[in-house]
Amino acid sequence: MTAARLTGLDLARAWAWLGMLVVNFRVALGVDKDPAAPAWLQAAVDALSGRAAALFVVLAGMGLALATRKLQGGELWSWIARRSLFLAAVGGLNLMIFPPDILHYYAVYFVLGGLVHGVPRACWPWITAGFVLAWPLLALTFDYNAGWHWPTLTYQPLDSAAVLLRHTLFNGWHPVLPWGAFLVWGLWLQGLPLEQAQTARRLVAGGVVAALLGFGLHGAGLALLDARWHDLLLGLQPLPPSPLYMLTAGGSATALIGLALLAVRGGRSWQWLTNMGRMTLTLYLAHILIGMGTLEALGLLPPLRTSSLVEVVSAAALFALLAGVFAWAWSLRFRQGPVEGLMRWLTRT
Repeated sequence: MTAARLTGLDLARAWAWLGMLVVNFRVALGVDKDPAAPAWLQAAVDALSGRAAALFVVLAGMGLALATRKLQGGELWSWIARRSLFLAAVGGLNLMIFPPDILHYYAVYFVLGGLVHGVPRACWPWITAGFVLAWPLLALTFDYNAGWHWPTLTYQPLDSAAVLLRHTLFNGWHPVLPWGAFLVWGLWLQGLPLEQAQTARRLVAGGVVAALLGFGLHGAGLALLDARWHDLLLGLQPLPPSPLYMLTAGGSATALIGLALLAVRGGRSWQWLTNMGRMTLTLYLAHILIGMGTLEALGLLPPLRTSSLVEVVSAAALFALLAGVFAWAWSLRFRQGPVEGLMRWLTRT
């Protein structure tokens, strides 16, 4: 593993977190469509929705593959169990504050990664495709809208095992079916010779082609399919997670990873961002507990106040700046972020 390869993945993680920061601040501030915002800004923020998180999960799969590359059998499952329990605990607490939390899903994603670890690597792309294509079959069998109140984008309380299972596996914010496909794809990507510039260029090209194919199929399908199938099969937003959303989000994630790997080869210093990329778990929790907590304390969250898209991006930019300063200062003494260090300490053998 070369230093450039690790640095490239850290840069991609930073990009993923910055995208999620904007998306989650948008959710917290209750801003969907803002007629007063510039069209380009609305389009840019819309493009981040679901795609920043997808990049995050693909990178989690790559990190999982890297961390467990020398583990087998009981040692592998011991590592996965400890990390999954930590993420389930932290994510469960965060879920009480921020319903779109992704960390509690990671606990299940990691278990999925352990199961896939025992399958021949040649099967992993097929497993990825299987997860993507299995979701529409589930949606034809079960009610995807169950538990949702779409006007307020809220989900019913997770007060029973059945509701929690449905939310986790099928129709929550980042359900294992089909979002587990992103993790399995990341597992597969980590096995490529990422230190080679040719590989990075192929990731960029392949990812762009996949994303464009998804957008093209979306446009063609709108004219061919009945309207009731549009969201289920042709939607480009993460709710519901249609096959074309998975294709475009997976393609953009792949392209951005390749771009990050190429960027760090250019001789330019990306340390300001890679410092953040090494502590995305810490910053993810911080942007909810501290960032959104501050917005709430200032009375800026609905229903007390209606915000604009420009205010969403401005708040995210200010928090990103403060996070960058913190990450720089912390990195002067420590390699990992505080929550990452705590997780490693608590889950050590």
